[in-house]
Amino acid sequence: MKLEAVNALDRAAFVDAFGDIAEESPWVAESAAAQAPFPSREALIVAFCAALQGAEDEDRLAVVCAHPDLAGKLAAAGQLAEDSTQEQASAGLDRLTDAERTEFTALNESYKVRFGFPFILAVKGATKAQILDSFRNRLPRDRSEEFSEAIRQVCRIMTFRLEDRVEETTEQRGKGG
Repeated sequence: MKLEAVNALDRAAFVDAFGDIAEESPWVAESAAAQAPFPSREALIVAFCAALQGAEDEDRLAVVCAHPDLAGKLAAAGQLAEDSTQEQASAGLDRLTDAERTEFTALNESYKVRFGFPFILAVKGATKAQILDSFRNRLPRDRSEEFSEAIRQVCRIMTFRLEDRVEETTEQRGKGG
């Protein structure tokens, strides 16, 4: 979709088109819509991230908790949202060995027990080994530091999803925006 078309959407149509950018949290799109019209795709991305970052902790936690486990039961059952399915497949998480699946399951469970929310990583462009390393490196952190990282990762995920759906205009590319 071109940015001009995004800017032409009324609030309801905007939420309909982008309500799934933040996993199961259309309120993020609703909040971002208040910043329209967007002068660039980057401004659209900033509006989504600002909506999430400016929310109450309880609402931010709900967005984090809405994310599925990486290579988890929902993925195995084919019950992920389309974006999540594509993102996990791009990292090879749909092609795990039994040993890898066991390790992902153990790390997901350890992480949730320690922090009270699922491990979040924007996996687009990552390898299975990089994802496992990230799990291991982040598990020793404290909850506050890890919650901040989870929010940063959700913003990266939203960025990737918006970049996939909204085209930069030719003049934006020329300006680096």
